[in-house]
Amino acid sequence: MKKLSVLFAAAMMVVSVGMAKAQKIATLDVAGILNAMPEKKKADTEITTFVNAKQAELKKKAEAAQTKYALYTKEAPTKTEAENKARGEEMQKVQEEMAQMEDKMRKDATAKQDLLFEPIEKKLMDVVTKVAKANGYDYIMDANSTGLVYKAGPDATAAVKKELGLQ
Repeated sequence: MKKLSVLFAAAMMVVSVGMAKAQKIATLDVAGILNAMPEKKKADTEITTFVNAKQAELKKKAEAAQTKYALYTKEAPTKTEAENKARGEEMQKVQEEMAQMEDKMRKDATAKQDLLFEPIEKKLMDVVTKVAKANGYDYIMDANSTGLVYKAGPDATAAVKKELGLQ
C-alpha cells in the first residue's frame, strides 16, 4: 500500500510537471527603441519647436506687463487713488491672462505630444506583438521598469476576483 501511494505521488508529479508550460519571458528596452526611432526624433523636434514658440509668446507678454508695471509704479504717486486702483486691477487681469496662457500652452503641448506619439507607440506595439508571437514569448517586460509591454499567457484576474467574492 505504501509503495502504491509513493508510485501514485510520483506519477502525479510527472503529470503535473508535464502539464506545466514553461513561460517564456523576455525584456525590452522600450525607451532605447523609442529614442532610436526617427519618427520619435521628429515628433520630439516638433514638440520642442511648438513649446519654444509658445514660451517666446508668453515671455513677450510678460516683458510688456513688466514694463507697464514699472511705469505704473513710477507714476503711482502722481495719480489718484481711483486711477491706481484701476491700474492695479488691470495688472491683476494681465497676470490672470498670462496664467491662462501658460495653462493653455501646457494643455496644447500635451495634446500635440499625444497626437504625435500615438502612431509611434502603435507601430512599436505592433512590432512587439509580432516579435513576441514569432519567438513564442508569453510576456515581454520593459527592461527599464516593472512595466509589462506584452502579455499572452494566462490571466489570474478572474480567479482572484472569484476568491475575493468580487464576481
